[in-house]
Amino acid sequence: MLDDTDVDAPVEISPAQLRSLSDELQRFLLPYRFGLQEVATKIDILRDEFLYLHDYNPIEHVSSRVKSPDSIVDKVGRKGIEPDFDSIRRRITDIAGIRITTSFTADAYRLFDLLTAQADISVQRVKDYIARPKPNGYKSLHAVVQVPVFLSTGPVDVPVEVQFRTIAMDFWASLEHKIHYKYRQQVPPELLAELKDAADSAAVLDERMERLHRELHEGPRPQDPRLLTV
Repeated sequence: MLDDTDVDAPVEISPAQLRSLSDELQRFLLPYRFGLQEVATKIDILRDEFLYLHDYNPIEHVSSRVKSPDSIVDKVGRKGIEPDFDSIRRRITDIAGIRITTSFTADAYRLFDLLTAQADISVQRVKDYIARPKPNGYKSLHAVVQVPVFLSTGPVDVPVEVQFRTIAMDFWASLEHKIHYKYRQQVPPELLAELKDAADSAAVLDERMERLHRELHEGPRPQDPRLLTV
């Protein structure tokens, strides 16, 4: 029979302690929310400019989020990060994230250039999974940018992860995520092969639609006069 000393006693947290932890976490996340708003505003301005001043808008959809406390805790555990705010701030750069869905692959690079050319945006890291897809077929352009947030205590540089992907890439990534969630990361090999094949098909579709779009806006290329017959 177990003695009482062999059983871990529940840790009692008073309402005041719980409130303090919650308040501290909210203070930690607040600059990320502000940084996300700064980047989102820049994207909104670009989208409105294209909408009102140009005949083509490359931005199809924009979504954003700040990681939940549970997601941050999970990542801290997976990555072996020290569970303190300084370590989290230094090691996790996707606490604030925004995804920009574009019409075509060229639009992803164009919007990346337009965003990162702005004076108060600095690029910290770029991973081009469009040019070099992941082995499973995942394609997207990832960039961690830093934007200043001006608080009452002074400016704070906040990292924001920005993802650029086409409609086809986004559809595939959403389906792939749902399948991995359903199978708890233990997806059958035959289904993984189907997903890779679908990713290849999506890439072909992107290329075909972009070519059609280019021909529509640029018109047919002039024929080589040497090939013309009199």
